[in-house]
Formats: sequence, structure tokens, C-alpha cells
Amino acid sequence: MRSEDVVATRFTPTRFRDGYDQDQVDDLLDRITATFAALEQGRGPGPLTPDEVIAARFQPTKFREGYDQDQVDAFLDQVVIALRAVEPPAAG
Repeated sequence: MRSEDVVATRFTPTRFRDGYDQDQVDDLLDRITATFAALEQGRGPGPLTPDEVIAARFQPTKFREGYDQDQVDAFLDQVVIALRAVEPPAAG
């Protein structure tokens, strides 16, 4: 996965059914983009770890537009796999 893959990602908007707060998801996507950009530029591990992606939680939406939860969750699963693939081995 590359930073431009994250930038190009689009989620289906939801309304009147559960979704995730768009601003919160977009903020996390910005951090993910910065993380992959740092890795691509050889600046070592980026500012976001796989565990932080796993721990991310978003405000649910129902009566206002949000992002499809299943799509966001599936994409974040891919991000975690990609980050773990480039994660330096644990010291010890």
C-alpha cells in the first residue's frame, strides 16, 4: 500500500443507517497517508502504528451522513496488514 492509495480511497456515504463520522475517518486517513509517505521517503516508521489503527474508534452516525462502516473497517484491516509488513522487528 502506498500513500496515494490512501488518498484515492473513497467510502460510500450512508444516511439513515449506521455510519462512521466522516471528519473523524478523514483525520485518521490523513495520518495514515502521512505514515505511508514517511515510509516511502525512507524516514523510518511513520507517525502511526498498526496498534493505533486497530484502536481507532469513530463516532457513529445515523441521522446524518457518515461513511459505510463495513467499508471503513475492511480498509483499515488492509492498512494494518500493510503496516505490519513494513514494521521493524521487535527488539529483544
